[in-house]
Amino acid sequence: MTENEISFYIRKSIFSVYNELGPGLLEKVYEKILVHELKDLGLNVNYQVPIPIKYKGIFIESSFIADIIVNEKVIIEIK
Repeated sequence: MTENEISFYIRKSIFSVYNELGPGLLEKVYEKILVHELKDLGLNVNYQVPIPIKYKGIFIESSFIADIIVNEKVIIEIK
């Protein structure tokens, strides 16, 4: 599945979650429900994934935590 195809399903799921729940909830609520929606579509979803960074010989193990990664191709940052 291409990034564009994955993106279509992500957008579809985001609109579905937002239309059902509306605004004003904490990011973690939207994240957990979006993960559920994406998994229901058969996508491979990981969340709260630490991404290490190596810079000039320095290794920082969990310098960035991705909210959601879909099919190991698309990163979603919930806002």
